[in-house]
Amino acid sequence: MFLTMGRWCARRPRRVIGAWLLLLLVLGGAVMAYGRVTSEAVTIPGSDSQAALDTAAAAFPGPASGNQPLVLRTGPGGPVLTGDSTREAVERSARAIAEVPHVVSVTSPYERAGAAAMSRDGHTAYLTVGLDVTGRDITPELSQRITDAAGPAEAAGIEVTPGGDLAAAVDRPDTGHSELIGLAAAAVILFVGFRKAAAAGLPLVIGVTGLVASLAAIGLAGHLMDMPSSGTTIAAMIGLGVGIDYTLFCLTRFREFRGRGVPAAEAAALATATAGKASAFAGCAVIAALAGLALGGLPLLRALALAPAVAVLVAVAATLTLLPALLSLLARFLGAAREEGATAPAGTDAPEPAGKDAPAGRGWQRIAERVTGRPWRHLLAGLALLLLLAAPATQLSFGQLDAGDKPAGSASRTSYEQLSDAFGPGVNGPLQVTETLAAPAAGPQDARVAKVSTALAATPGVASVSPPQLTADGRTVRWQVTPATGPGDPATARLVDTLRGDTLPAATADGAGTAHVGGAAAAVTDLNDRLADRLPAVIGTVVLVAGLLLLAAFRSPLLALKAAVLNLLSVAAAYGVLTAVFQWGWGAQLIGLEGPVPVPGYVPLLMFAVLFGLSMDYEVFLLTSVREKWLASGDSRQAVVAGLASTGRIITSAALIMVSVFLAYLLSDDPVVKMFGTGLAAAVALDVTVVRGLLVPTTMALLGDRGWWLPRRLDRILPELDIEGSAHTLPAERPGTVAAPAAGGPGETTATSPLPTR
Repeated sequence: MFLTMGRWCARRPRRVIGAWLLLLLVLGGAVMAYGRVTSEAVTIPGSDSQAALDTAAAAFPGPASGNQPLVLRTGPGGPVLTGDSTREAVERSARAIAEVPHVVSVTSPYERAGAAAMSRDGHTAYLTVGLDVTGRDITPELSQRITDAAGPAEAAGIEVTPGGDLAAAVDRPDTGHSELIGLAAAAVILFVGFRKAAAAGLPLVIGVTGLVASLAAIGLAGHLMDMPSSGTTIAAMIGLGVGIDYTLFCLTRFREFRGRGVPAAEAAALATATAGKASAFAGCAVIAALAGLALGGLPLLRALALAPAVAVLVAVAATLTLLPALLSLLARFLGAAREEGATAPAGTDAPEPAGKDAPAGRGWQRIAERVTGRPWRHLLAGLALLLLLAAPATQLSFGQLDAGDKPAGSASRTSYEQLSDAFGPGVNGPLQVTETLAAPAAGPQDARVAKVSTALAATPGVASVSPPQLTADGRTVRWQVTPATGPGDPATARLVDTLRGDTLPAATADGAGTAHVGGAAAAVTDLNDRLADRLPAVIGTVVLVAGLLLLAAFRSPLLALKAAVLNLLSVAAAYGVLTAVFQWGWGAQLIGLEGPVPVPGYVPLLMFAVLFGLSMDYEVFLLTSVREKWLASGDSRQAVVAGLASTGRIITSAALIMVSVFLAYLLSDDPVVKMFGTGLAAAVALDVTVVRGLLVPTTMALLGDRGWWLPRRLDRILPELDIEGSAHTLPAERPGTVAAPAAGGPGETTATSPLPTR
């Protein structure tokens, strides 16, 4: 199938390129017409916070967006907001804001309903703006129009800053510079490897094409589901890296075939049938690992898994279709592995000089021989290093980021600090307590309602409690509880647990009602608890799926088990780096943070799936070469040496590109993006050096021929996937075979005898 697909695309390059251009135009037109949408909303089906939200939404209908603050502030030496002139300016601003499209309500601090929105010193207040659109549909343009409408207040010397979703809309991270830096680094690495501008530029073209298509598709998907902005950034990070890497592997294989005199179109087809097939398998492994996150049962996890999965799928599609078309079209500019003066990245099998002056497989062969010569020493050293790096992960705990962790000067951070200084940190994350009564209440003075009000106010950690709000039928009551601490403070999470575990059960012990605690801080607490509960199941599923894929690919239970264990160690080391840098703050200033920040629960879980999938990329490409050599020679140790020697530089180059792309995202202002950039870069670097350079060859050398053991019953069950594409390689690469005339076109050969089997 892969050979047929590659041949079809290589022989019709203009049609394939035209189809991709048409796809990009359609996606671009859809984005221009409908826009790309992101949302930071968190829904947790079956949780207490979701029950509170649903109860309040049904009993107290309000604006679709909730209440969005527009913060008003005057300096210590400026006029107070309670003065006549400033009041007039604020009220004129409120009337102007009410005329902005999508605004359905504006509450000023001079109204009875908004009296709590004026600080005691009169220097800070906020307008409460209600919109008829949800948070995902609040665009930067809408937020700017609302802020501009407050021109009378600004003219009166009042600083106006949007908060909530209005601030999030204008603060959406722009990572374009990160992509450009990553591409620039990749270009340098590729040019050093290939020494040809066209060969260096081709992986970038495929990577950027896949990036543009996938980001457009993900942005459009945001209209149908809540897609966090960090999900889009993670997708760009992963999609760009794998798109370049997969193209690099296929291009290297193409140049190898060209170096052996295969015509361009057929070389492109053969590269697709070999390296392209392995890339497709590796991409499917990444997608399968991400699919394991669906077991988390959370819309947020599904969205965060869907975004990079789409990016990887598009990258694989571009590698299998667009790449062979471009290889065929640009063949004369790409060079060949044996071409005089051209340097192919390692991984090619171009003829090398024999004898004592031979380069001896270059550096990676010497490393492989040294490592496999003393396997126990190098195995223990590699394990010790990974365990040392993984040690901090034992103290990894889940926390909550809030607007106070945003970059200084952003609208979210500014409004957060202004409100916190004037009203206390808890005003930025109030809790919503709802109670459904068994019998209607006569009013706020009802004994059952008053008992809950008193209990809430007396709970340690509560700064204030609003008067109870009742529905017309008296069956549902709502309180707004303002904590004494900010939404990201661990004390606020403890307060949520106290309200649920002690305060409300005691206040409603007579069975008069059912109470729930909601709000953003409560929702994140529920999210972290749910993630902690589901973490073992998700990890177990991802490991099992990855192991089964490797078992099917390489037909060895021991190799699949070895890969799973080593990948777990690599991920644990990445978790250790994540804990030390972000939770402990080691070197945080070097990456643009002011100090330690909490790690959201979904970050380690998503990182696990992504890293497990990405590590399988290099496992597939290395073991593909090792198995090919073992099938040809039957010598397991020499197969490991030859496999590592032939793939060492190409895998290292691919990993270096991936690390460069990930590190470029450290320039983002979003702490979550920095976490993924740091964790993924550390994991890939460790994976390609310690794991692939030390642990994989040493374990395989120690296993010897036992590493390829396969029970007969399992042999009958497993499919023959032929990941290395042995059925489509040239006869010169397949000892023990005899070439026969090809039926499919010039340059193709087939074999009359099968590969040796074990």
